[in-house]
Amino acid sequence: MKVDVLLGLQWGDEGKGKVVDVLTPRYDVVARFQGGPNAGHTLEFEGKKYVLRSIPSGIFQDGQTNIIGNGVVLDPILFRQEAEELLASGIDLRKVLKISKKAHLIMPTHRLLDAASEKAKGGAKIGTTGKGIGPTYTDKISRNGLRLGDALLPDWNDRYTAARNRHMATLASMGETPEITDIERQWLEAVEYLRSYEIVDSEHLVNKLLAEGKSILCEGAQGTLLDVDFGSYPFVTSSNTITAGACSGLGVAPNKIGEVFGIFKAYCTRVGSGPFPTELHDETGALIRNLGHEYGAVTGRERRCGWIDLVALRYAIMIDGVTQLIMMKSDVLDSFDEIKACVAYRINGVETHDFPFSLDGVEIEPVYVTLPGWKTDMTAMKSEDEFPPQFVDYINFLEKELATPITIVSIGPDREQTIMRKRK
Repeated sequence: MKVDVLLGLQWGDEGKGKVVDVLTPRYDVVARFQGGPNAGHTLEFEGKKYVLRSIPSGIFQDGQTNIIGNGVVLDPILFRQEAEELLASGIDLRKVLKISKKAHLIMPTHRLLDAASEKAKGGAKIGTTGKGIGPTYTDKISRNGLRLGDALLPDWNDRYTAARNRHMATLASMGETPEITDIERQWLEAVEYLRSYEIVDSEHLVNKLLAEGKSILCEGAQGTLLDVDFGSYPFVTSSNTITAGACSGLGVAPNKIGEVFGIFKAYCTRVGSGPFPTELHDETGALIRNLGHEYGAVTGRERRCGWIDLVALRYAIMIDGVTQLIMMKSDVLDSFDEIKACVAYRINGVETHDFPFSLDGVEIEPVYVTLPGWKTDMTAMKSEDEFPPQFVDYINFLEKELATPITIVSIGPDREQTIMRKRK
């Protein structure tokens, strides 16, 4: 057996949570492999909306095993809030959820360090969510992090105290002297709460499940263009959001990777700071935002909106080894007379189809192709046979440009508004 990987191809917010929920019935296991509570996966069904921050999106299905992998960073307080909301909704979380001992813990002082670092950058801030993700991964890489498994050891209190004191010294050097007594108490109580879940050596578990013939879906967070190595650096997240991140974030060997599902919107969005070549600052951009309800699931921040960027998408497909594409939010463009797609960049008068080393501080002119809109409400359609001809043309155009089949099309937020296309 091989693991399939599902990830975003843009700057996050592509709709991964819904697709994981839709695909989960095909799998025995769903596993998160990177990121933290800065990434909210929104799911809607039966008239209710759920936002998952750390827990895999497979928990709403039929008792599949869900794993939080070693590549994830976990905030105990936010995890407890999320878990208790799900338990109140009737989800038997302790029965289906397993958490890696090697997942790193986000401490209260990590959040304070995040805010202080962003404040110190002034006008050069990167638009962090302030959830402590960056400082937690910094501690991980510098070999100073706390892992969930540490909370099971006899010297846990000493380990926590040493890490907290180191952070407080750093904050003092930055002119910050915060009072953390209350939040620290809540955090330590939440760590105790975490101990009530099954905490496992997840790399052994995943590989044993594969050996037993179990099917596994790896769920990514954020998007490829936010990858710390291959994204629009420095306006990126602190982890590897690409397919390779599933290997390091779960302990899966590269030769165990099967299908790679790449998710993208029929247009493009971005939250926070950073370059965005196809961003629209006009009424069209505002219309896309309003029709698409483009506001952060966790932060509530307005998402910047623009036309689809095929230069960036081709790059993401290459880096990730995407085998199947999934197009989200097609319905948002139902009322448009024309649809534009960026097929190349013009930089210093030279046209290129390659994603450049850096987008920051570079004057990029998008080269657009204009296609006719379909001017049809598709939200109630049940089959691709009902698609209007102009929308079929749009799909065919994208498949040709991206050299990858679009196998799933979303035409609304509900899990039922998902069209599985016939493979050619």
